[in-house]
Formats: sequence, structure tokens, C-alpha cells
Amino acid sequence: METRDLLTTLLSCAFFMALVAWISYRKTRGDVSTQDGYFLAGRGLSAIFIAGSMLLTNLSAEQLIGLNGSAYGFNLSSMAWEVTAAFATICMAFIFLPRYLAGAFSTLPEFLNKRFDDDVRRLSVILFMVGYGLVTIPSVLYAGSIAVLQLFDVPGLLGVSYSQALWITIISIGFVGSLYAVFGGLKAVAISDTLNGVGLLIIGIAVPVLGLSALGDGSVGQGLSIITSTHTDKLNAIGGPSDPTPFGTLFTGMVLANLFYWCTNQYVIQRTLAAKNLAEGQKGVLFTGFFKVMVPFMMMIPGVIAFHLYGPGLSSIDLAYPRLVRDVLPVYASGFFLAVLLGAVFSSFNSLLNSAATLFCLDVYAPLKKQPVDDKTMLRVAKIASVVIALFSFAVAPMLQYAPEGLWQLIRMFTGFYNIPVIAVVIVGLFTTRVPALGAKVAIVFHVIAYGLLRFVFDEQVTIHFLHVYAILFAIEVAIMLAFGWARPRSEDWSYQPRRLLDLTPWRYAIPCAVTLMSCVVALYLLFSPIGLVGGISAAFWPLIVSLVVVNVLIWIKQAWPVFLR
Repeated sequence: METRDLLTTLLSCAFFMALVAWISYRKTRGDVSTQDGYFLAGRGLSAIFIAGSMLLTNLSAEQLIGLNGSAYGFNLSSMAWEVTAAFATICMAFIFLPRYLAGAFSTLPEFLNKRFDDDVRRLSVILFMVGYGLVTIPSVLYAGSIAVLQLFDVPGLLGVSYSQALWITIISIGFVGSLYAVFGGLKAVAISDTLNGVGLLIIGIAVPVLGLSALGDGSVGQGLSIITSTHTDKLNAIGGPSDPTPFGTLFTGMVLANLFYWCTNQYVIQRTLAAKNLAEGQKGVLFTGFFKVMVPFMMMIPGVIAFHLYGPGLSSIDLAYPRLVRDVLPVYASGFFLAVLLGAVFSSFNSLLNSAATLFCLDVYAPLKKQPVDDKTMLRVAKIASVVIALFSFAVAPMLQYAPEGLWQLIRMFTGFYNIPVIAVVIVGLFTTRVPALGAKVAIVFHVIAYGLLRFVFDEQVTIHFLHVYAILFAIEVAIMLAFGWARPRSEDWSYQPRRLLDLTPWRYAIPCAVTLMSCVVALYLLFSPIGLVGGISAAFWPLIVSLVVVNVLIWIKQAWPVFLR
């Protein structure tokens, strides 16, 4: 990149980032002086900010690089991680969120304390804090920095080694991202996420369109014809045993992994706990599901386009998206792209930082004090905790370059220690009344020991897919808790006691919206399968699509008809 082009990129990037920061500052002035204001945005988030923040919290540089790389090197089977999240968002909207908001909980461990006891709360906090501190937060910083290094020759520009450039990039990204979480609280995070989400949507549409144009020698239609008529195996989302995501895993461990992420993971659900009412929360969660259904088009089709443009000759599949962006995106737009990329990294990083500080303050510091803590003291502790966690992540993140099996394997390995026991304990806690706290504790300890043995001792002997392992452990842990509920039940049934701080009236159109969302998932799998584009459109494709459309039209008419009759 020439000096003039680099200066244009950096200046335009700085402009867009400053614009987001200024708007976030204007919208949050005076709103972070209380605990609810800092941790839960004053319980006043609307649907658009919930959806925007959930989406940007979830999507970051590793998805842009990794999903496109998977599509380039294999096929679309890995879209399952994104598309099937729609089912989890529906579960969140109808099952989990109404109960969370009725109890006016600030954190998931707070709910576990109410349902079981303080020891279960402590165990869950330990699982979250260790997972966030050692893996999730550092990996977000590391993956974002790698993306910047791949797209822009930072070592060459600064005249330093790759390792030094990595340290500089990690600290720079982490420092700016920390400012939102430390000084702005959740509302600043949510607003900046939503603004960056608009940018991500623009880039997500522009890159594949420009890529198709380049493939079709200036014609988007011709480029689309090429990818849908040649090497159509690249468009297959029905993964086989040798593909990155076998299709069978959608119905075992992947369901559980998505339920954990979208329904119980503190740094994701925190913005739903901040909803102004149940209807806004349900809208925000379901709208997030629709954006997730769009992810294959924005973050996997570019990988397929890269395969057609460059062939299979790239030295690494992770270079597919950076190469395509450099080739098709105009220089004047590169600064905007960099701002969006950094915004996505900031979003995940500062959301994690804010949630880690929330967990520490509300589930560690406050219980230890044994007495109410005033807002000023709590906010001071939250900011100190955020700074400490950020500095710790700066130190850990560069170490991930030495992970022998790569970043994705490291993330998968260590998130398995806490995602399944958390979702198992929450589900049993919500849907049973006699299971005691001891059952939850035994299940958590069992999982940590069993999963550790499977990953580090019997890894070579246990050859089934790790997502199937998730499902097996989940079933065992639920059985353990139910056994305790039968053999040593609580002395009295647990009863849910709502606090009703918010309006808990459900969104009128939640059910038809959920049906349409699941129909989109089904349609997407029909499209990217042998019934659809793989090998040519089959005779069954259009009748099935028309059937889905008819069902949705009838459901929406049934729901909306009483309104028209008024």
C-alpha cells in the first residue's frame, strides 16, 4: 500500500471511529452514575440496540476470516454455527428471557444463587471468569490483531518484527476498546455496537457484490452464474463426516453450544437483561436471529468467490478473505472497512470486559461485603476490575500465537470446560423444583473432571466429534441432577418469585416472527443442498419453498387479522 493510500485509509478510519465514539458519548452522558446504569444501561435498551449489540458482540474478526476460509477450503457446512443460532434465539425469546426479566436478574450467577445456593453461584462465576480471562477475551484481541496484520502490512509499515507488530496491534486495539467498557458502561457498548453493526452490514453486502462483479468481468449476474453452475460442491451446507461441521452435529452438541451461548452466556445475554420491557427484549433477540441467517451470504459466499477467483492455491485458507478485500475494495473504502473490522473487535472485547467486571462486582465483590455497596464505590471497583482484566488479557493474547493446534482448537477445547455444565444446570434449574444444590455442584465437578480426561488423557482413544461429546456429557449431567432430585430432594419445592420491575407483556408478533425465522433456516438449508444449488436445482426445491411461504402467510394473516377488524 502506497504512503498516500495508507494515509487516506488511516484518516478515514480515524474519522469513522471518532464519529462512533462521539455519538456513543452523547447518548450516554449522565447515564452511568448508578449500578443499573453502568451494568444494565438503566434497564432501558430498545430492540434495535439489543439486536445490534448482540450481533456485534457475536461477530468479530475470527468469523470474517475463519468462516470465509472454511468456505474457501471446504464448503458451507460451517454455516451451521451461525444459522442454527436462530433456534437458540427463539428459545431465548420464549423460554429464558421471560424468566430472567421476571426475576429482574442482573447476572446469570444471580439466578443460580436464587435457584440453588451461593456455592453454585461461586462455581459458575469461577467457570465464567477463568474462561473469559484465559481464553475468550485474549482470543478476541489476538484474532482481531491477526486480521489487521493480514489485511495491512503492519510490520513493514512500522519497520518491526511480526511478533512486535502483534504486541503493538493487540495493545492498541485493547486500549481503545477498553475505553468504552471502562468509562461508558453497557449503554456505550450497546450504542457503539449498533453503529458498527450498520457498518458491518454495509461491508458484508459490498464485498460479495464487488467480488461477484470481479468474477463476472464487471457483471454481478455473470459472477453469480459462475458460482452457481461450476464447483457447486462448494455451496453444500450438508456436511459429511470429513467436513469441518458434519450435518449430524446440528442435532446434538451444536444445539447445546448455541443454547449456552445465546441463552446463558453472561456477555451475550447481559444486553437482553437490560431490555426496557419483555416485548423489546423479544424483538431484539428475534431480530438478531434474522441477522444470523444472513451471515452465510456476508461471511461465507466471499470465500466461495475467492475459490473461483484464485483457485485452491492460496498458502492458507485464512488468506482468502483478506486477499479478496484487498483486490475488490476501492482504496477510498479501505478506511471504512478497517473501522468496521476494528469496531467488530472492539464490540466483542468491550462486551466481554464489561460482563467480566459485572460478574466480579455483583457476584464476587458485593457478596463478600455482606452489606449494600453504594453506587460510587461499586462503579470505582468496576472500573478497576475492567482495567486489571484488560491488562491481563494484553499479556495473555500474544501467547496464543504459540498454541500448537491453532486458535480455533484452543477456543473449542477450553470453552468445553464451562459451556455444557452451565446450560445443563440452568435448564434443570428452570424446569425442576426438587433438584437440590448438591446435584448441580456434583454435575459441574463431574463435567470439569470428565471433560479434562477426555481432552488431555483419552483424546486419541475418543475419536467421535467433540460436539457429540458435548451431547453425551450433557445427558449424563442432567441425569446426575435428576438422580439427586429423586434420592435427596429439596426439603421444599423451589418456587419462582417474580419481582416485576418491568412490563412483562409479550410482543404480539413474536410467534409468527419465530415461525418465519425457522422457515428461513429451513429454506437456507434447502438452497445450499443437493435439493437446491448443489448439482443444479431439483424438482422438489420450488414446491418446498412455496409451501414454506404459504405456511408463513397463513400464520401472519391469522395473527394480524384481529388488528384489521378493530
